[in-house]
Amino acid sequence: MTANILLAGFGGQGILFAGKFLAYKGLLEDKHISWLPSYGPEMRGGTANCSVIISDDPIGSPIVSSPDILVAMNLPSLDKYEKAVVPGGKIFVDSTLVGRAVARTDVESYCIPATQLAVDMGIPTLANMIMVGQLIRRTRAVSFEGLEAALRKVVSAKHADLLEVNLSAIRAGYDLA
Repeated sequence: MTANILLAGFGGQGILFAGKFLAYKGLLEDKHISWLPSYGPEMRGGTANCSVIISDDPIGSPIVSSPDILVAMNLPSLDKYEKAVVPGGKIFVDSTLVGRAVARTDVESYCIPATQLAVDMGIPTLANMIMVGQLIRRTRAVSFEGLEAALRKVVSAKHADLLEVNLSAIRAGYDLA
């Protein structure tokens, strides 16, 4: 099994954090992993994307040019990467911020109002982790068990108080029907 995942959105949406979480989760499951961040010149508000590969086999290249799984947190990301997803792939869209549906009919698409759900939960900065929860549910790229161990790898000791809130965001995304 190999999952070629591309997460994309604006800087400040937690794209790189979500990708790093998935990579550590795969690593803790004894998978081969690759995490390759990319971001525009602005720290917040510019573009950001992250390629993550989780595989049972060694990985030859860290570049994901044809993802099996796309997470698009904004319209420019969906516009840019939708056509790159392999036929039969899965596209996850934050429907709060993306005003259109996925145009392709040869992929599975999931419209998740992640930003609105995060606001409603009182955790407006964690739409990324709601999307990750839904990704885990729909793809099984990593297991749902053992989330806390992976989060402890990416949530710094300085921000340990955010561990539980990140877990609740993942669970909320996972529990969406």
